[in-house]
Amino acid sequence: MSDYEEFRKSMVEKQLKTRGIHDEGVLSAFLKVERHRFVPKDLALQAYDDHPIPIGRGQTISQPYIVALMTQLLQLQGTEKILEVGTGSGYQTAILAELAGEIYSLEKIQALAEHAKSTLDELGYNNITILTGDGSLGLAQEAPFDGIIVTAAAPHIPETLLSQLGPSGRMVIPVGDAASQILTLIKKNKDELSYENICGCVFVPLIGKEGWADK
Repeated sequence: MSDYEEFRKSMVEKQLKTRGIHDEGVLSAFLKVERHRFVPKDLALQAYDDHPIPIGRGQTISQPYIVALMTQLLQLQGTEKILEVGTGSGYQTAILAELAGEIYSLEKIQALAEHAKSTLDELGYNNITILTGDGSLGLAQEAPFDGIIVTAAAPHIPETLLSQLGPSGRMVIPVGDAASQILTLIKKNKDELSYENICGCVFVPLIGKEGWADK
């Protein structure tokens, strides 16, 4: 067994299970997906540590627990069509691809999108489509989605993304100011929406027409 496999096991046992991550599918995905493949090579030994890691262009790969929590909140069964806003390194994308049917991932930064696609292709994923564009506007041509996961902080919940949720869809999104946000779960039941505050969090800003203005 490699050191990285031991690191993944320790991550799951000490960081995820102890904080209430109980979905067996999510735990299995975290044991399988090689997180060290998604961080800069000089930071590979930190890949399974309990903190975010910079990946360049002012972006980060989120703390493992936050990735697991957001994924668990979607309650995936294996057949869903998912929209991810903010591909970043592609790690969250890989976790989703293990648990859902079809993943569409939007990334604003072309270089990150290309690097993530290369990594995911090398790992053999064939149920992921990565596109470059304004994630705050979603992907109308592929809507509706069974789940939407937003991995950047929005000043408010984008109405366009809400409109792209399917009749029993779920969306997980950090909402707040630039310094801190509340991770929010939105559930759709036909035309009714419910909102639940999950926990405090800190994400990089969602830049776009329905997010923060680009500096």
